[in-house]
Amino acid sequence: METKNADDTASTRRQGGVLGQRDFRLLWIGETARGIGNSVTAVAVPLVAVVTLDTSATAVGLLSAAVWLPWLLVGLPAGAWVDRMRRRPLLIACAVLSAVLYATVPVAAWLGALTFGHLLAVVLICGIAAVFVRTAVHSYLPTVLTEADLQEGNARISASESATDVVGKGLAGLISQAFGAVTGLLLDAITFVLSALCLTGIKARETKPEQPDQPIPLGRQIAEGLRFVFSDRYLRPIVTYGALVNFALLGYQAVQVVFLVRTVGAGTATVGVLLTAGSIGGIVGASVAPALGRRFGTARGMLATQLLTGPFALLLPLTTSGAGLAFFALGTFVLGFGIVTCNVVLASFRQTYCPPRILGRVVATTMVLNHSTIPLGALIGGFLGDALGPRPAMWIMTAVLAPCGLVLALGPMRSQRDLPTTPRPDPAPDTQEEEHA
Repeated sequence: METKNADDTASTRRQGGVLGQRDFRLLWIGETARGIGNSVTAVAVPLVAVVTLDTSATAVGLLSAAVWLPWLLVGLPAGAWVDRMRRRPLLIACAVLSAVLYATVPVAAWLGALTFGHLLAVVLICGIAAVFVRTAVHSYLPTVLTEADLQEGNARISASESATDVVGKGLAGLISQAFGAVTGLLLDAITFVLSALCLTGIKARETKPEQPDQPIPLGRQIAEGLRFVFSDRYLRPIVTYGALVNFALLGYQAVQVVFLVRTVGAGTATVGVLLTAGSIGGIVGASVAPALGRRFGTARGMLATQLLTGPFALLLPLTTSGAGLAFFALGTFVLGFGIVTCNVVLASFRQTYCPPRILGRVVATTMVLNHSTIPLGALIGGFLGDALGPRPAMWIMTAVLAPCGLVLALGPMRSQRDLPTTPRPDPAPDTQEEEHA
């Protein structure tokens, strides 16, 4: 990894922060392009299934499940594999693979040969590639940026994720209406090509991970990552908080469209505007997260933000037609703000706190545990919506979400201004470790 001295870093900040650094700028552009493509795909794939292939609702649900299933199938092994190899070649390979696979869908459709099995296989394989990308990007960022710039870099990437979620979904609708849903997947393929080209242009030298004298079995490497997370007094409440938040979020999101359309009586255009409020809140949260950390402390600022923003979830089930739509807009905006602010702080914390040797496994373990509750939350939210009605389901799931910040308050963050800024000592490979004090 190339070294950057304090004078270089200060000069770069005066010239535009991390975006003034060529390597990060290329990584950020590539990630932004990939984010736009993913947002387009999130809309285009169901449209292709319904409009082009005339599939059932169950089949569309299967496609949605295929997006998250790879985390449960390969999430933990992916972390161990990422720790064994250089990240940039892996990111480039995943981008090229995804570009080729997504391009096959419109080609097959234009030839009249597209099938549901083809579409499902593409979504599943690209979902597996996405697991490796999400894990590797977090592990690769410390190669591109100095430790002092990590929080700003994570903030930039998180802001672009929220922004591309808004832009991509709107773009998908326009492209699908003008040129057909399959054309949206061609755009996704192009964004992956752009991502690969940007990664190729990065000049920072990445140190090859050290290999042990005797190979450690994959299962033991995975266990080491799990043990590191669950034995740590900081990471344990953070992971628990993330799992609970995702459970409650997906629980109410599973019924929010039904709630807005059938219970509140909102039109489809209004629903689209309301749902983007969360992404806009995320953009604002990512933009101010570094400043909040400097002003109030990373631990204290993050904890206060979660305790203050979580209760705004209770505004959502209060939504009514007309002026009452403001309840939903305000609630989802504040939730988006709080969640993304927290994500920026925690991503930077993991990158500086976790030993580089096992960073990929820690990132993968955290994401797998956080994502494991998503299908459960969606299923329970849908069940409650059918059994009790959309508004009671919204009340139940948002009532779970509102106090989740208390989980963080029970951890060591409650008595500290900042999260640790020095790495935790690297445990010996494949050994039991005591809880970090």
